[in-house]
Amino acid sequence: MRLFVALDIDDAIQQRLDDYVRTLQPRLPGVRFVRSNTYHVTLKFLGEVPHADAVRARLNEVRAANFQIHVGGVGFFPNAHSPRVFWVGVNTPPNAPPALATLARSVDQALEVLGFAPERDYHPHLTLARNGSGRPGRLRREPTPGGFTQLPGIVASAPAPEFGTMTAREFFLYESRLSPTGASYHKLDAFPLA
Repeated sequence: MRLFVALDIDDAIQQRLDDYVRTLQPRLPGVRFVRSNTYHVTLKFLGEVPHADAVRARLNEVRAANFQIHVGGVGFFPNAHSPRVFWVGVNTPPNAPPALATLARSVDQALEVLGFAPERDYHPHLTLARNGSGRPGRLRREPTPGGFTQLPGIVASAPAPEFGTMTAREFFLYESRLSPTGASYHKLDAFPLA
């Protein structure tokens, strides 16, 4: 099983993200945007795991309060000059405790005893589009960037978009199933935030 731990995005923010993507799509026919029903904020990617039981048990021990997250602004990995991933920023609102980063660190610590390496840097975001595989460098036989090279200029010509604030009340263990049409995500378990 290919697993990851993530937060969901509420319906109102998802709708605003969908509306924003719809304004970009006609100008960028070659860009492969992700399906809106797959928006999530990854806390930790685990990769291939033979059984989820030990992961579930460790995640059940994570204790954190619910908190607000703000969704807004856009950017590119690794950067706007060589865009591979187009993302929307996600973080705790200004002047609030860094609860999102703290939760990600708690998940990291809980799973480290199972052999999962801790994240070096945590950059919370929602992926809107990928160029090829989305990896920092192109793979051989990967399609040319097409409209993706135009995306940074189009985005920079408009004010930074804001999508809203929501309260994170739980996080989830997901299974990612790959297919020729893209990945589909399936919730395996929910873990409440107090």
